[in-house]
Amino acid sequence: MSEKKYTSIGGQAVIEGVMMRSPHFLTIAVRKPNNRILIKEQPWKGYADRFPLFKKPFVRGVCTLIESMVNGVEALSYSANVAVVNDPTTKGTAEELSTFAVFSSIFFAFVMGMALFVAAPHYLTVLLGRAGLFESGIHNPLFHLIDGTIKVFFLVTYVFGIAFMKDVRKVFQYHGAEHKSIYAFESGEELTVANARRYSTLHPRCGTSFLLFLLIISILVFSVLFPFINMTSLSANPMLNHTFLVLIKIVLMLPVAGISYEFIRMSANKMSNPIFKALIYPGLILQKLTTREPTDEQLEIALASLKRVLVLEKSPTSISDKELEFASLAEIAKVTANVAEFPG
Repeated sequence: MSEKKYTSIGGQAVIEGVMMRSPHFLTIAVRKPNNRILIKEQPWKGYADRFPLFKKPFVRGVCTLIESMVNGVEALSYSANVAVVNDPTTKGTAEELSTFAVFSSIFFAFVMGMALFVAAPHYLTVLLGRAGLFESGIHNPLFHLIDGTIKVFFLVTYVFGIAFMKDVRKVFQYHGAEHKSIYAFESGEELTVANARRYSTLHPRCGTSFLLFLLIISILVFSVLFPFINMTSLSANPMLNHTFLVLIKIVLMLPVAGISYEFIRMSANKMSNPIFKALIYPGLILQKLTTREPTDEQLEIALASLKRVLVLEKSPTSISDKELEFASLAEIAKVTANVAEFPG
């Protein structure tokens, strides 16, 4: 049985829209308040195209993570401005969000994320150890297992909680639309709403699955590495020593991301193997929280973004940033492309 092929083209849900990125172009499709489809198109060149080192296994995962974060922030900034500036309820009083404001918000979110998913679990584990629930100590693998379990619990609880927010739920619907659109392309289907509707909202190479792998693999890496790092007696203050350990964990998340990327890439391309299918399954379950069934209008946006990025790849031109507007998906020219041209 041949393995299912996945594409290197991927995307991200944004506010009222979807971003799609191919090897050389990036498109952001957003539904305007007047129901028209606005698409921003721009050429894109990854770090790996400029520096061959970033194509190497394990290094490419870190590179992909950083690029995705940068592209995601830019796409969110653009979609937020389209939603704010074009919203008739603001009566022309809205101002565009500055790039600085958006990056500041993302930076704050990053700091809060490190505090919630790295620092807090670590210190809670320290307190549980001191309470006598297990043999305390950073050298004990059980310390890292409990630490990792708390991280996963925090992640699931956080995602479950924000899913009740109306705006977040809509983003999760666009997330589902992105996956359905990619599935339709990978299956060789014409990119129509009817075709995409049949596919799952759960994709093995989703960022949500990557995040779960990141947490799980960090447990294994820290359990092996930290017994060889004698940092529990750098000062007379034990909590200060643990602060140093938390900082090391944050730095180590980059190489852990590289390992996680290779693992999820390998697993996704071997889904017919029962072992790999079982390994990827928890990530798919977590995606049930971060994706929702999209409406036809949301599917149309995801397909519009995907079709335009494929059009650009098949008929490349020396474009600079530009915007196109369409009344519907039907106005976007049909494109003939297949997953073999953009292998994952």
